[in-house]
Amino acid sequence: MRVGRPYWIWGVLAVLAGQFCVCSAVDAHDHEVPRRVFLLVPAASRYIVVDFGALPQGTSQVIRTLNNGGEVVGRASTSGASHRAFVLSSTRLERIEGLPGADYSAAHGINDLSEVVGSSNGPTSVEAFRWTRKGGHQRLAPLPGDNSSQAFGINSHGQVVGYSSGPGGAQGVLWTRNGAVQGLGTLPGSTYSRALAINEPGNVVGTSGMSPATRAFLWTPSAGMKDLGMLAGDLESEAVHINDAGDVVGWSSGPDGSRAVLWSARGTIEDLGTLPGGKYAYARAINARGEVVGFSGTAHAMRAFLWTRSGGMQDLNRLIPAASGFVLTEAVAINNQGLIVAIGNDDDQ
Repeated sequence: MRVGRPYWIWGVLAVLAGQFCVCSAVDAHDHEVPRRVFLLVPAASRYIVVDFGALPQGTSQVIRTLNNGGEVVGRASTSGASHRAFVLSSTRLERIEGLPGADYSAAHGINDLSEVVGSSNGPTSVEAFRWTRKGGHQRLAPLPGDNSSQAFGINSHGQVVGYSSGPGGAQGVLWTRNGAVQGLGTLPGSTYSRALAINEPGNVVGTSGMSPATRAFLWTPSAGMKDLGMLAGDLESEAVHINDAGDVVGWSSGPDGSRAVLWSARGTIEDLGTLPGGKYAYARAINARGEVVGFSGTAHAMRAFLWTRSGGMQDLNRLIPAASGFVLTEAVAINNQGLIVAIGNDDDQ
């Protein structure tokens, strides 16, 4: 395996003996098994592992993403209590309550202004929100006639993406900073869509289709919704993240399994492969340098990966000390500084 420039670990988020899962924006790949959470930070010449902070012992949590400031968002609960959204930084853990009257909340996205988007349960349905430290919660209303919404991504202009749903089904939407909502439509022949991520220029990616088959899409303000396609011979695909250059990552799936894929801004689709011996791979995120993270494995074991143009797909476990005492099973997100949020477990589990 080719190895690109080394990735050194500067800090670790240790979750002590909790039930942990990391999910795609639409909860497609939950993993309810004991996990520890790690923040991998690149340095020049050596691996250093430092305890960066901890969630309470016994915490059940879902880690979603991080911003360029290193803030991590997700949801967590302890002792069987309902989940609450949180923002985790190097200095503190902030709990984010839901909209008024809610007893459940989840954070799905955060921008570089520390604005958080997510969802909480309302009186009759799930409702999307935007949260800031100064202004608190802002309800993000669904499309007219719908009664439910969720928000998954936000850029630094305050544009938010997610979906709105009601009697007519679900449709991907974009909210402006002032809360105005716009439907993004669906691909031809599809019955639903969900918008999962947005970049700084305002381009949106997600999934559209008819259950159970899905197709990855790219939506732009000038051209609307475009089918990104899938690898030859595959049956479905999903786009989960986009960088500011317009490069998109996700997965393509068919009879031979699932592959992590990169849809370049040039209009090509590239199979990123799997780790040696892997039967499948899923890409989670891509940064401004084109570095991709995700996981690859078999039905019985997963390993976190980093993909670069120069190094190809690399097992992140080969880029940490062999005597570290843990195994990285999934890389969830990567920011423009190269910080990676990954999950794993002790190597004797």
